[in-house]
Amino acid sequence: MKVLFIHITGAFGGSSRSLTEAVRAFPVDIEAHFLTPRGTVEGFFGKLGKVLAVSGLSQFDNTQYSYYRGFRWLVLLREIVNLPATFSAIREAQRRWPDIDLIHVNEFTGLLPMWLAKRRYGVPVVVHVRSVARLDRKALRSRFVNAVLRDNADAVIAIDETVRQSLPEDLPVEVIHNAFTPKPAGEPDTAFCESIARLRPGALRVGFVGNLLKVKGIQDLVEAARIVKQRGGDVEYVIVGDDARPSTSLKARLLHAFGLNQNIKAQVQAKIADYGLENDFHMLGFMSDIAQAYRHFDVLCFPSHFNAPGRPVFEAAFSAVPSIVAVTEPTDDTIIDGVTGLTIPPHAPERLADAILACAGDREKTRAMGQEAQALAERNFSVERNAAELFGVFQRCVNGAGNSSPDGTGHR
Repeated sequence: MKVLFIHITGAFGGSSRSLTEAVRAFPVDIEAHFLTPRGTVEGFFGKLGKVLAVSGLSQFDNTQYSYYRGFRWLVLLREIVNLPATFSAIREAQRRWPDIDLIHVNEFTGLLPMWLAKRRYGVPVVVHVRSVARLDRKALRSRFVNAVLRDNADAVIAIDETVRQSLPEDLPVEVIHNAFTPKPAGEPDTAFCESIARLRPGALRVGFVGNLLKVKGIQDLVEAARIVKQRGGDVEYVIVGDDARPSTSLKARLLHAFGLNQNIKAQVQAKIADYGLENDFHMLGFMSDIAQAYRHFDVLCFPSHFNAPGRPVFEAAFSAVPSIVAVTEPTDDTIIDGVTGLTIPPHAPERLADAILACAGDREKTRAMGQEAQALAERNFSVERNAAELFGVFQRCVNGAGNSSPDGTGHR
């Protein structure tokens, strides 16, 4: 089976990690082809198949966090600028790889690349919905997005029940969770071990994993750390991540001026210094063996503004690490409040500080939540089972197309 994977962002992150985990674990080999914007994802995708990296792909963002409003309408200018590159990218993909059997779009914001690719290739399309969709389903934009999905997607996959509940009930959606393959303990990372050795004995170790973006809630964590310090909490913070892309360019400065720049490492470091928290925060940058980091956390903090659990929550759970997650309506397939971790509202540093202090004050309960989190992860986030389910969707779509095509080849 020849699959064209359309990935919308160039920076390696949760969605690209989830895709690489699935492709590696498919029960049978496929011929993978990746269309993606240029960036750090190229190296990861290049290990799995052929890659066509382009200057950009147009999106239409109607997620709950970042749908267009106020200054965010300016982001649409970027998508308009990317239109020629998007049309050209689809043409070039078809020129290089003319006999694709199926198209997989790795986030539902990629409506235009999906629409173009479907018309160019005439093969089934599977759309992964990884972000919570805008909850105002009566809005014209929401109705437009849902109509495009109904008319063009042969299958829609939601990564968890929280995402599923943000989509219309009458839209056929299957829930297939993401997965994580913890690496067996190998050679320790010397720099990482040296950083861990500097942590205070007895301090609660709070981990944060992800790109240092505003939407990830890293600023809320710094504010919470200030409150924890004021209340006498003995807590250390291990930050694994960095800016998603360089933040010193003219474009980045303009985005910052309008409050649209998500890369905030420099601001975070300045705030840590202002609050006198330099001895409490350990900024480790990116790590290739992320499982090694999780093994040294007592609790993971995921204060994202997306109002949904992300990959680090179940990744940490495989190492029996519970999470503090910013989500207002948790579903028990990802986190159970008070059982596998603690939930707080997004944008709530005070509540985040309360949760951190609760974990520091009752280590036995924190460890018990970690054990429950591990059991939940093993039930719902098995890489072999979930990859097999996703591949089963691919196979069903291709077989259905083959049965309906005149020559039975699956191409239409």
